[in-house]
Amino acid sequence: LSLSPDRVALYGYAHVPWMARRQQLIPSDLLPRPEERLALFETARDLFTWDGYDEIGIDHFARPTDGLAIAARNGTLRRNFQGYTDDTAPVLVGLGASSISRFPQGYAQMNPATSGWTKAVQAGSFATTRGHAFQGDDRLRARIIEALMCDFAVRTDELVRDFGISRDAANEIFAPVAAVFSPFVTHDATGLSIPPEGRPLTRMIAARFDAYALAKHSSAI
Repeated sequence: LSLSPDRVALYGYAHVPWMARRQQLIPSDLLPRPEERLALFETARDLFTWDGYDEIGIDHFARPTDGLAIAARNGTLRRNFQGYTDDTAPVLVGLGASSISRFPQGYAQMNPATSGWTKAVQAGSFATTRGHAFQGDDRLRARIIEALMCDFAVRTDELVRDFGISRDAANEIFAPVAAVFSPFVTHDATGLSIPPEGRPLTRMIAARFDAYALAKHSSAI
């Protein structure tokens, strides 16, 4: 706190030893349990808010005069692969190994291996190794997920206006998630929202709208 940064991104440690082999040196049984991780986050959150920071979304904090806090108050907050941002540009270009770019048409990821990325660049080639072109209701579901992550709410009238779907269609998308997470979500004619008591579950709730994740996993983790 003595450094008084304008913004803070407070991420939990992700233990993925199958991806980062150096993490194999850390015994899994020594890592904090889920309830301990939550307690650590709540302690940090209380310290930041006590020092005058605004809580932004699920894991960021910002001074009230910072652009991120202003965007949160104005309803223009966005979230990308790096976290929350007040940048509303429709294109994000990732640079370097494993970076992910977003375009209006979809996503593209660079080679995650530094050696493979370097070899491609030195050969004058694209270092992209995988991507995804938006199709079907991808954009609709992406909007729902981002709205929940940024504003803890998604409005039916905005989906009707921007995607041309009916209110009944929106309700059909919301209803299964509302049923699974009741009483931690509110579903009514205006849309779906996450009250304060449900916000620790925001990531899990939003993930239920990811059709690709649902195809891989039968339940949220």
